[in-house]
Amino acid sequence: MAIFPPQPGITVRSRTIGELLAPAAPFDKKCGRENWTVAFAPDGSYFAWSQGHRTVKLVPWSQCLQNFLLHGTKNVTNSSSLRLPRQNSDGGQKNKPREHIIDCGDIVWSLAFGSSVPEKQSRCVNIEWHRFRFGQDQLLLATGLNNGRIKIWDVYTGKLLLNLVDHTEVVRDLTFAPDGSLILVSASRDKTLRVWDLKDDGNMMKVLRGHQNWVYSCAFSPDSSMLCSVGASKAVFLWNMDKYTMIRKLEGHHHDVVACDFSPDGALLATASYDTRVYIWDPHNGDILMEFGHLFPPPTPIFAGGANDRWVRSVSFSHDGLHIASLADDKMVRFWRIDEDYPVQVAPLSNGLCCAFSTDGSVLAAGTHDGSVYFWATPRQVPSLQHLCRMSIRRVMPTREVQELPIPSKLLEFLSYRI
Repeated sequence: MAIFPPQPGITVRSRTIGELLAPAAPFDKKCGRENWTVAFAPDGSYFAWSQGHRTVKLVPWSQCLQNFLLHGTKNVTNSSSLRLPRQNSDGGQKNKPREHIIDCGDIVWSLAFGSSVPEKQSRCVNIEWHRFRFGQDQLLLATGLNNGRIKIWDVYTGKLLLNLVDHTEVVRDLTFAPDGSLILVSASRDKTLRVWDLKDDGNMMKVLRGHQNWVYSCAFSPDSSMLCSVGASKAVFLWNMDKYTMIRKLEGHHHDVVACDFSPDGALLATASYDTRVYIWDPHNGDILMEFGHLFPPPTPIFAGGANDRWVRSVSFSHDGLHIASLADDKMVRFWRIDEDYPVQVAPLSNGLCCAFSTDGSVLAAGTHDGSVYFWATPRQVPSLQHLCRMSIRRVMPTREVQELPIPSKLLEFLSYRI
């Protein structure tokens, strides 16, 4: 089947894949039902989201997709808690995973999957366990709670492994290093980021200070060498995760910055803000390369906080390196191409809070205020050979090294995502 790109100026409606609706109990309080976070396991085996209040739901992703195909888009989640059978790590026959619910004991604001298997072979990692004996297929789920605690769960058994206690306010975001080292970074309203070593009994390695207000989100670069953190008062910080030092502060947003994500080659950084904009940065030199606006004309800096019906809540980079998704308070999900200044696909969504691409990039999941999740098919396009080559080069070469290459200026601009 031929796949044609959309014509300039024409926006396509995204196709709905399915939805997972959280059960609404009688007299259920609206406050606390928010789905602040959705996540796919690095190997694509599980999907997790916060149903609101204290619960996190885990479902096998392939089974979830199959249910959508067999039974239509709606899938009302049941409230029964099913224990996942232990998956053997000795190479034996694995039991079929099943969905279940984890009661975290407090309102869940953030969650992240961590795996002892590297997503990309970018570092040599020696995994040594001091307290638990884990196999190569170990899969963890970290949950950040309202009381400042972080609980670490074994995805296969639902067993609580670690309880990390150090933050004094809400843990707003969590991210694992993608190199399989099981280094976890947490972002909190207590204005700090904390670095935890889960292979060393959850030892807290470092506190990253620099934010003057709440920290909303954090993200690792694909090679795990850099961390971006964003927060209130227009803050966008980049950190060296080998030395745990700040690299630079990125200036450009006009309001709180609430979400960030790196491109799969690490050459680009996307940030979303209440100033109604998504910026695409070169994290290696701090330049703004692209701007995706959600309000036209865009608000001036002095009024940037006034357009709260266009606040951007979330942003996520697709794994093809060509598309990003943004979610805003104007009840729309938008899919953008990095080389176009208009959305190539849109979808309606009321009260959206968060979004994430599936591991293969074919589906976008978005969570809402009522604890539900909605899924859409993402734009399908075969990347050009030039783009694939660019991604291969940029995985191993920062902008400064690219600019020193003895190649034509147009090629330099392409490798630097300026054309």
